[in-house]
Amino acid sequence: MSPKARSLTVLALCQVAAMALWFSASAVLPSLRLEYTLSADQASLFTSAVQAGFVVGTLASAILGLADRIDPRRFFMVSALVATVANAVILLVEPTSATVILCRFITGACMAGVYPVGMKLAASWADGDMGLLVGLLVGALTLGSASPHLFNAFGGVDWRFTIGAASAVALTAALLINAVQIGPNARPAPPFDPQAAFAGFAQPALRMANFGYLGHMWELYAMWAWLGIFLDASFRLTIADDPGFWARTATFSAMGLGGAFGCVMGGFAADRWGRTALTMTAMTISGCCALVVGFLFGGNPMLLFAVCLLWGISVIADSAQFSASIAELAPPERIGTMLTVQTSAGFLLTLGTIHLMPHVVDLAGWRYAFAVLAIGPFLGVWAMARLRRHPDSVKLAGGRR
Repeated sequence: MSPKARSLTVLALCQVAAMALWFSASAVLPSLRLEYTLSADQASLFTSAVQAGFVVGTLASAILGLADRIDPRRFFMVSALVATVANAVILLVEPTSATVILCRFITGACMAGVYPVGMKLAASWADGDMGLLVGLLVGALTLGSASPHLFNAFGGVDWRFTIGAASAVALTAALLINAVQIGPNARPAPPFDPQAAFAGFAQPALRMANFGYLGHMWELYAMWAWLGIFLDASFRLTIADDPGFWARTATFSAMGLGGAFGCVMGGFAADRWGRTALTMTAMTISGCCALVVGFLFGGNPMLLFAVCLLWGISVIADSAQFSASIAELAPPERIGTMLTVQTSAGFLLTLGTIHLMPHVVDLAGWRYAFAVLAIGPFLGVWAMARLRRHPDSVKLAGGRR
């Protein structure tokens, strides 16, 4: 196996393992609600505290240029170790306490040293296959983010199993990342420049790529955070035999397996047919799924699962291509910072949509709740169409816009 293949394989495994921490607490919400009294806002905080922590962590990283000035493997290792400890502390405290929310915040802050740093490592090996490489990594992220639903499905109602399993695999990632080599595209660390963090929204082509990403993120994490609860509520109306198990399994299949497939195929397609072509197609499909999925609530579970699977594939198929676009449009020595700024802005936006969802459910029910998420991808299509017409778009995928 070549150094490139070996390093990318290990990197993907580390990303899967470390990202299991992201939704480890969100995945057990149905089980926690059986044991404890949690309000809708408390339930939202299990996910949004991670998002808030990630925003703070990425802002600090971007302003200080950490992703471009520190060995990415060391940055990843320390971040994953701290996040593992924070996640494991949840096992020692009352699930309804503020300590849990603090632990989720710390976990999110540490993910700033895992997610964008992993993408930078992957980009260091790119040679005409940027979209596929970043797609593989985001696929690993997707599979890792969804893995707590799988742990939860086989852990039964004991939510402690899921938290413990996620912590154990993340610890493995923190140690294994040191086996990854940095690719030949890596550049020497640039001088400290806090103004560099704002270049992603100052330059027109980068700005359009970032706006497209914001449209994508308006939908993505709210869908991921609430899909399992939506399916659990629907399956309890239509499946008599252990609906909770089938809801958790369906959620993992749509988010994890479907999402990983979408990332890989999206990267493969974008490298051949164009970044903007793929992102606009994927956002159109996912936006349509968001509009119609609610009308299947309480209906045929197989049909509902089929739509959710298509949604799970399309909602993430474009994600890596926004990052690949930034990597191709940004100055090579600032790729880590530009990726960090992009993810920071995107995850800041998710704080609103994650907390918006339960209130929309209360007002309009599940039938119409997800429809508000379609706003993002449709605006994202507009932004990427603008980028497609910009002269700098010739830098994307070797001229394949």
